[in-house]
This record gives sequence, C-alpha cells and structure tokens, in this order.
Amino acid sequence: MRNTTKVGRLMAVLLLGVAATATACSQGGGGGNTASNATASTFTAPASGEPVKVGVLQSLSGTMAISEVTVKNAEMLAIDEINAAGGVMGHQIAPVVEDGASDPAVFAQKAAKLLESDHTATVFGGWTSASRKAMLPVFERDHGLLWYPVQFEGNECSPNIMYSGAQPNQQIVPAFDWAKAKGYKTYFLVGSDYVFPRTANMILRAHISSGGLTTAGEEYQPLGGTDFSGVIAKIRAAHPDIIFSTLNGDSNVAFFKQMAAAGMTPDKLPVMSFSIGEQEAMSMGPSLVNGGYAAWNYFQTLPGDANAKFIAAYKAKFGADAVVTDPMVHGYLDVYIWKAAVEKAGSFDPQAVRNAAVALGDVPTPLGPAHFAPNNSLFQTAYIGQSGPDGQFKIIWSSPAAIAPDPYDPLAFPGKSCTIPS
Repeated sequence: MRNTTKVGRLMAVLLLGVAATATACSQGGGGGNTASNATASTFTAPASGEPVKVGVLQSLSGTMAISEVTVKNAEMLAIDEINAAGGVMGHQIAPVVEDGASDPAVFAQKAAKLLESDHTATVFGGWTSASRKAMLPVFERDHGLLWYPVQFEGNECSPNIMYSGAQPNQQIVPAFDWAKAKGYKTYFLVGSDYVFPRTANMILRAHISSGGLTTAGEEYQPLGGTDFSGVIAKIRAAHPDIIFSTLNGDSNVAFFKQMAAAGMTPDKLPVMSFSIGEQEAMSMGPSLVNGGYAAWNYFQTLPGDANAKFIAAYKAKFGADAVVTDPMVHGYLDVYIWKAAVEKAGSFDPQAVRNAAVALGDVPTPLGPAHFAPNNSLFQTAYIGQSGPDGQFKIIWSSPAAIAPDPYDPLAFPGKSCTIPS
C-alpha cells in the first residue's frame, strides 16, 4: 500500500519546487532562461578574530543516512583541514551541523534556522532533489548560498545554489550513450518516487526513443520503500536488456536482495545505478552489486596524487576501512572552492562569493583541476564503473574530456538555457 502521507508531502514539495524555479528563472531572449541574481544578504561578517559560521546540513537519520552521513564527514574533514592551515581570511570556520532527517520539510526548516538564527555565511548540504527544492525558496528569500554536492535532474537554475554534482548531460546521458554503444536495446527504468528519478527517467525516455530503442517498463517505489515484489515481476515479464536505477537510500538494499533472490543478479541482468557508490556497496554487502554498473564523475579508484591524498586523509580520520564516494568528494571540494572564492572576493557576502566562484578558474581537487561555469555548475568528466567483489568500482569508460554543464537537456527541455548575471 502506498503511504499517502508521503505522497501528499511529495506533491507539496514538487509544487514548492516548481514555484521556486519559476521565481528563480524567467524566460529570456532567444528562448533562454535568465535567473535574476539575489540582492544583498542579511549575513553579517564576523568581527576581527571571530569565527565564521557555516552550515552543514545532511540527513543523519532516516532512509538517506546510509549515503549522507559520509558526505557530512567529508565536509567536516575539509573544514578541519582549512582550520588547521589557518582558516579563511584570518577566521576559523565554525560548522553548525544539522540533521535533515531524510525529510524535505525538515531540510527547509533547518535551512531557515541556519540562515536566520545562526547567521551562517553559507551552507553545504542536501542530497535528494526533493530536499534541494524544499530549500531553494529559503535561500532565495534569505539571499543565502547553498553548495549542493549530488548529481541531479537539471531543469533548475538559481543564483543561490552552487551545483557541484552532475547535470544530466554529465552523468545520465553519457551512461545511456555508453549502453547504446554496447548494444543494449531495451531499458527498464526503476526509481524512488520523487522529482530526481521521475525527471531523470523523462530525459532517458526521450533519448531512448530518439535512439530508436525501447523503454520496456518504468516503475517507482516510495523513498525508503522495501517491497519490490511487484516491480521484479514486471521486470521478469518485460525481459529488458538492462535496468537503469535511480533508487536512492536504503531502498537499494531491498531491491538488490530481492533481485538476487529472484535469480536476477547483475551478472545475469545488468543494472546501471545512478545513486550507488562505494559507501552504499559496502553498506549493502559488495556481493549484492558485484558486476553491476554505476555512472558517476568520481570513483575511489581514480588515479592521481590529489585523490590519493584525500583518501588517506579521510581514512586517517574515519577509519582504515572507510570508503569514499562521488558525493563525498563533491562535498569536500565545495568547502575548498568556497574558501578560494571568499579569498578572491575578499568578502563572505554570498553574492560576492558566488561571483568569485564562477571566475576562479581551475582549483585543485581529488577529481583533478575543477572549476564552475557561469551557470553555477561544475565542469565534470563522466565515468562508468563496474563493481567488484571488494565494493570498489573499476573504471571501464570515461568521457574524452570534462563536459560543460547544461541544466536543460535539449530533448526534454528544448529551447531552454540558464544565464545567471553577476
């Protein structure tokens, strides 16, 4: 039985998100979207020698805690490292940590607290698009700046959010292009029932159809749902070549366990996941996802000295068995790019920091040199990884170069673009 309370809450969040996006973006010349920049923030800069407060807002409880606790850890690691090196413009960073509790309404409440009561200079956090869309009007109303570290569905353009996670053209679409090149012709889409999976699958359906291929089925479960018997029966009847999964949180555990019980392990029926990384694989048990695929802009196996240094620092702080994931790295680099932008701007003012962030150029990160585009999104290299018995992903494909971010997929949202004036 569907949880009607959750469905009602979801619809309220979706309507709120649509209203927020309409406020953030207005139709501009040539069919593009122009987001009007925020006016002055209510944030007051700290006095000389006083710490500067920042918000760290992730789900520390509920269905998304399996993924978000470690993002909080990575953000805290960056803050600790920066403080140990002298802080930002002579100020130590004082993190105010809050629990979004896997509930969009709680995320909105905690965002308001961080901006209006704690007077934080900026906020790092969020995972689900439902949580981001619930927070967006708060940041626009209070002229704050949110650093959002997770891949998402695009179709949003706000001057008050720095989108360091992948846009669709940097994760979802490259994964489909890879699968198409591998010869997969029929696709079954499975997702959690909220805005990211539904919009991502709308984009995927457009590309599947444009490619002359077939969507064999499309099914959703409530976020945190654990009964996949009906979904698995439909998958079995459809005989797809591959499953594309936008399930989030601990629903993945139930899905892969029940798929294995039905004899449909990833080696027999490939699954491309967009929200399972190293942390989720280890929490679920690597054998459940062994042989499965994931599309991200980072894997722990990525070569390079900067990545090795980050992994070593994280393990030193959180344990030798700890693993790192794409959203964790993006949460970590968000803190460092915020620091660099503050120093370039010579100010903690959110609008000045945003303007500096998109003008920084490359900043060293575990991903390699990275920089934001004028539309507040990060240039990203796309990777396909295949999970091994140790829960690590072998990188089997990468895009030839970093991909410029585009919030509006041209097949799903023709004629739309994002422009954010300074």
